[in-house]
Amino acid sequence: MASRSVLRASSQALRSVAAVPIRTSTPAYKSVTAAASFHTTRALSDSSNNNNNNKKNPLAAGSFARTDENITVEYPEERTLGSFSLEGKTGVVTGGARGLGLVMGQGMVISGANLAIVDMNSAVADRWHCPYLEEEAERQAALLVEMYRKENPVPPECPSVQGCIDGIIAEHGKIDNLVTSAGFTENYEAINYPIDRMRKLWNVNVDGTYLFAISVAKHLMERKATGSMVFIGSMSGSIVNVPQPQAPYNAAKAAVRHMAASLAVEWAHAGIRVNCISPGYMLTALTEKILDDNPELKRQWTSLIPQGKMGQPVDLMGPVTFLLSDASQYVTGADLRVDGGYTVT
Repeated sequence: MASRSVLRASSQALRSVAAVPIRTSTPAYKSVTAAASFHTTRALSDSSNNNNNNKKNPLAAGSFARTDENITVEYPEERTLGSFSLEGKTGVVTGGARGLGLVMGQGMVISGANLAIVDMNSAVADRWHCPYLEEEAERQAALLVEMYRKENPVPPECPSVQGCIDGIIAEHGKIDNLVTSAGFTENYEAINYPIDRMRKLWNVNVDGTYLFAISVAKHLMERKATGSMVFIGSMSGSIVNVPQPQAPYNAAKAAVRHMAASLAVEWAHAGIRVNCISPGYMLTALTEKILDDNPELKRQWTSLIPQGKMGQPVDLMGPVTFLLSDASQYVTGADLRVDGGYTVT
């Protein structure tokens, strides 16, 4: 678990923290009601109050189709709704030291959140036979790791999920948001996939999501506080990818998607929202390396995407911020597919 304050200073200019009043007598959030005072129907109002006069002096032809010089609407100085801000929120991202998790965490920080990252160490990554994960983490998370080491010379140990959650609460005082991005895939024919690796894949993708979710939910319920969670699923939870065989992974991501929907209903009474983001093919450093070694696979994948290209990790910044923020306070149990249209064809 790593607590992050880095990127906050450099992101001040990008935040929308407080509502900026429009230059009228009404605050920005109430600017909708101000429209009622606009004289957009002045001629119609006059005609209703002076029917007798209008019979004698009918309106000129085309009078309703003319501009009115008395109407002035200035563009608001705040160009993003304040409800999209995560200012004052504390978020947790599992699998946040690399790849999609890292980029989503950066988006949360830019949007104002305090961030805690939970990730496995590189030794575990090596046992997953993914040699490029460490390289990717070093390239993408160098700044975060360097800052954290300065603040915490001895890395904290998290013997359990609850231990990680307790450590984050001890440092930040609370948790408001959770993003479960930890996960991995392996491409094997089902009949040749070792059962121990099947269990490990399920433990990380499904069990890990569930355990972090219920731990954060207990914390929110104890505080009687609202909160928002985003499970990172995959379009693979809704379709069958080709040509690579990956039935265990597809089943695991389908479980994550339906888990989000089920918990959304179960926890709605407590004000805890749970949604899922299902990314399509994303060009992380690991994926890019794999495709560079297999250009035919890249051609085949891309040919199945209506937008004709793979996604970038930054394409997930907006969706995760939206689902964590108050801008989506009436959205729960949803599955937001960020896949370039792959799953609708």
